[in-house]
Amino acid sequence: MKKLSIIIPCYNEKNHIPLILSHFAAVIETRPIEVILVNNGSTDGSEKIFNEICSHFPFVRSVYVPINQGYGYGILQGLKAATGDYLGWTHADMQTDPQDVIKAFDIVASKSFPQNIFVKGNRKGRSLFDRFFTVGMSYFETVYLHKWLWDINAQPNIFHRSFFEKWQNPPHDFSLDLYALYMAKKYNLTVMRFPVQFSQRIHGASSWNTGLQAKWKFIKRTINFSCSLKTGL
Repeated sequence: MKKLSIIIPCYNEKNHIPLILSHFAAVIETRPIEVILVNNGSTDGSEKIFNEICSHFPFVRSVYVPINQGYGYGILQGLKAATGDYLGWTHADMQTDPQDVIKAFDIVASKSFPQNIFVKGNRKGRSLFDRFFTVGMSYFETVYLHKWLWDINAQPNIFHRSFFEKWQNPPHDFSLDLYALYMAKKYNLTVMRFPVQFSQRIHGASSWNTGLQAKWKFIKRTINFSCSLKTGL
């Protein structure tokens, strides 16, 4: 059986870490899956939780990033440490169910040519404002980059290792989701979407999605990166 490495970047998510691991333990069963938790420069005492909890779950490995250099950077460090035939990532905030990772893995692993498949969630149950924001960004990226790019930041993302090995100079911030989906389109991978229920955070608040000003900064960063993509990085 082929193995999946799923990366979960964790920045100040100490209250979610035990929940993440217990939920994955309930759905992994005998599947060949490793969960790589990335302590992405956390400052909330997460390191203690990593040390105390991770050893109790045989499917877990951890990667330590001393200084937070961005969401994408944390994921990339996890991907570099991964040993799976298939790779991917999801968020640590529990807004998407670990069962969705299993669904995505089953989709890609069932195909005759999994190296040509990119599986990505399609979020359901979000607020009207967040849906409006997603629609606007999706249409802009689609028109600007001439590729159908929808719900770019949806989770999880699962793909064959051979796809990751083609990446060059991937971004270190939230643009990594855009980069991965765009590259999948560029290399003519079959992008398969499936519905995932998007829930509220159980603990704390988002480290970036703090209001209109934060979204505006996100938009500007994404547009700047889109310009780089269009000019060939």
